Amino acid sequence: MILQTIDWVILVIFFAVLLSIGYVASRQAGKSTANFFLSGRNMPWWLLGVSMVATTFSADTPNLVTDMVRTGGVASNWLWWAFLLTGMLTVFIYAKLWNRSRVMTDLEFYELRYSGKTAAFLRGFRAIYLGFFFNVMVIASVSLAFIKIAGVMLGLQPAPALIIAAVIVVFYSGLGGLKSILWTDLFQFSFAMFGAVIAAVYVAGSPEIGGLSALFSHPNVAGKLSFVPSTSQPEIFLSIFLIPLAVQWWAAWYPGAEPGGGGYVAQRMLSAKSEDHAVGATLLFNFFHYALRPWPWIVVGLASLIVFPDIQSMVDKFPEVSRQYIQHDFAYPAMLREFLPSGLLGLVVASLIAAYMSTTASQLNWGSSYLVNDFYGRFYNPRATEKQKVTFGRISTITLMFFSVLLALVLQNALQAFQYLLMIGAGTGLIYILRWFWWRINAWSEVSAMVAAGSFSLLFIIIENFAMTRTGTGMVEVFGITTTVGYWNIVKFTGVVFLTSATWIIVTFLTSPVDETTLRNFYRKIRPGGPGWEKVVNNARKDDVELVKETDLKWDVPTGILCMIFGCMSIYSILFTIGNLLYGNIPQALVFAVIVVASSLLLYRSWNKLKSQ
Repeated sequence: MILQTIDWVILVIFFAVLLSIGYVASRQAGKSTANFFLSGRNMPWWLLGVSMVATTFSADTPNLVTDMVRTGGVASNWLWWAFLLTGMLTVFIYAKLWNRSRVMTDLEFYELRYSGKTAAFLRGFRAIYLGFFFNVMVIASVSLAFIKIAGVMLGLQPAPALIIAAVIVVFYSGLGGLKSILWTDLFQFSFAMFGAVIAAVYVAGSPEIGGLSALFSHPNVAGKLSFVPSTSQPEIFLSIFLIPLAVQWWAAWYPGAEPGGGGYVAQRMLSAKSEDHAVGATLLFNFFHYALRPWPWIVVGLASLIVFPDIQSMVDKFPEVSRQYIQHDFAYPAMLREFLPSGLLGLVVASLIAAYMSTTASQLNWGSSYLVNDFYGRFYNPRATEKQKVTFGRISTITLMFFSVLLALVLQNALQAFQYLLMIGAGTGLIYILRWFWWRINAWSEVSAMVAAGSFSLLFIIIENFAMTRTGTGMVEVFGITTTVGYWNIVKFTGVVFLTSATWIIVTFLTSPVDETTLRNFYRKIRPGGPGWEKVVNNARKDDVELVKETDLKWDVPTGILCMIFGCMSIYSILFTIGNLLYGNIPQALVFAVIVVASSLLLYRSWNKLKSQ
């Protein structure tokens, strides 16, 4: 047995507390879809912010970070650190816009912003595409990490492990809806962060590692500590740093980091009791997500390079685990099993299960909200009662979990799923940013972008399978041109972004704009302002229609962008202050600490100005 009696006692207590919280919080959930999916639109910023970060902290997140650290060093985390720009843009520009919309889901936005049958088709299609197919992919990818944890630490085979977890998650998410999920997220995130920190401290302090100074000076680790990749390696510098910061953050749609907000982040903003609470929730989420969480996982990932320098060393150590599941991301649960003693091991296993369940429950509720509000209630049964909608929501929750379990059994590693999700959303992000502030974007813009991203991604996959030949370590030949795998990945991603963006821009100008009545109603409700709506406002005035009061004409987006810049500076500086303290680089840590203070003061002043506009 891997776990001892004390470990199992901790796990039993954890599940008992979790189910109790879910049950107590579920009492009002079944009254209406607003209660089931938005908690009555009365949630405070701190609870929503913690729920957002709990959703993004899944069991696969430390595995993904470990994979990145082992293969590309600490700097490879820029593949997801770059999404902070997206997050801060949502905080200071889009959070209040979403809260003003008063929609049930972000897909309902389509028929608020666009008009005609195309808008209705877009809403219904994306309800199925995102609510079912895409959501199943996301849940399956986090379930893959749970499989590895269960296999290494619980000695369970994949199928029974997932079935047990699925039954528990479906029970409290299906019973209590979003309110149940929010309160269980608070418990689970606290538990998960505590477990991650304890694991990092224990691993780093073990005799095999010898403390942080010995860890960072070890030959297997010393070359992987830089925060930014060297320009002397242009391929790596471009692929994991420059492209994410220059292109990826605004061009790619990724769950939890959608340009302009969306998905379960939008769901939380729509659940807030006011605009200020929506802004505060997203700011707290970005602070926890980017500034505080990464380092415990990075420490364990770096330590794994000493204990398991390659994949084969893990295969030899864990012969009972299927070779399919032993990739670089497997190193995280492997390290925990190797170093944590009884009692502490049960605590950390419970924390990882908590991380898995919080993400899965949120994804289930979010996906189910699409299927209920944007497909079943909108198209299949428009006359459905609130009770029927809630019942359908619970059925769809079970269905989503069932297919996610099936898909999880064929995936192999977390980075594989991450890269695939980035590809199929490449080039669509700019629409989600501009559709609020440029009247000319229409439903065909989004339809064409969605089709183009999928088609061009498939084209590059076909090229990889039929026209690409691996000529050596890290080298490939495509149509007679020899290059590195890294450069090919850059060409692949930027190629999809460029072709998709060009497609939807051309389609936008070749198709008719949204009708004037819909545009005016949208502007009157959302009050986006800016030069992108001047034509609509001026046309309304010619018809003696005043869309906005004179006091509301001042555009606050420039101030919001300034807040975004200062916010990013502050959070990145906190991240690197912590990193330099761990490395023992005190002078560098002090420099970043000064930047934290200065940027935070500038953010405070700019934010006050934003709120007064």
